Amino acid sequence: MHDFQSRPHIANHYLQASISGAERQGFQSEALLASAGVPATWLGKPERLITEEQFTQLIKTVWRATRDEFLGLSTRRCKNGTFALMTDYCLGSATLGAVLRKSARFFSIACDNINIGLSKSDRHKLVFFRLSLEDASRDTDHMLQEFLLLMWQRFACWLVDQQIPFATTQFNYSSPPHVAEYQAMFPAELQFDSAICGFHLHEKYLQLPITRSEAELAVFLRESPAYILHRPDHDDSLRNRVRALIAQQSLKDQPSLDEIAQQLHMTPRSIGRKLQEEGTSLRKIKTSLRREYAIKLMSTENLSVADVNERVGFSETASFCRAFKRWTGKSPSQWRGSTAG
Repeated sequence: MHDFQSRPHIANHYLQASISGAERQGFQSEALLASAGVPATWLGKPERLITEEQFTQLIKTVWRATRDEFLGLSTRRCKNGTFALMTDYCLGSATLGAVLRKSARFFSIACDNINIGLSKSDRHKLVFFRLSLEDASRDTDHMLQEFLLLMWQRFACWLVDQQIPFATTQFNYSSPPHVAEYQAMFPAELQFDSAICGFHLHEKYLQLPITRSEAELAVFLRESPAYILHRPDHDDSLRNRVRALIAQQSLKDQPSLDEIAQQLHMTPRSIGRKLQEEGTSLRKIKTSLRREYAIKLMSTENLSVADVNERVGFSETASFCRAFKRWTGKSPSQWRGSTAG
């Protein structure tokens, strides 16, 4: 991941967009940019792309300067530490749906300028998480609106330790000049000129269990906003390389640690140690792949439970059913019944 974070790939647009709220409060652009290692002469030069590390440091600097998690881009300040307090409040929840509902309840009380909530969609089997600024007059570059949507989408994926396929992300403004950045930020169908900002996801994903610990949350918050700004499609962590390697093979015949080590030209011990540093293990990666594949097959394929069991690589259907209930909180038949049609 580090190499990608250090490579400039983020549009120059975000330099001015990030600091405009702080500038309005009297902070100087030169000092703000210097803290992120960015020369002030880069402002307004589209050819000067920035790195994730620079972007992360710039956001942190603006947070500190404005004492506002909304970067000075809202009509009302959101005190530093508000998001962390919300995550602490939500972490004990059993499912993603519970976290989304609790986070909406928390922010609707803590911050006056946000229209936030989870509701049924008029689209079949989808739910809609609305996350929209009530007054966006100070967010002229849409920086805050984009950041809020990214925060909730990335945090949701992190909580359940998998990439959730959001159906659509929608915006209550026209397609902006930097729309190419949206394709990388939001891996979903984009809809502009909507009545309200937010995103759709299938209701079944609300049932996914929360897998993160308090210790993992502490790391997430300490590194924030690095995880939120990181673009997972380009993730070259060892975890992602191992996942990609395993995903190429049948889940019925998963490679051993020794086989993976041989293909990656590493020792089994160094793989185990590095994965542990990244907060995972070979067993967790294999389980995650099995879980994602099982949910996909149960949701989209006209297969029997026995067929899914065989494709996912369990020796017995009973073992698969127990594992599926552990992953989703429902048996395969209950899951299919709740998402059918």
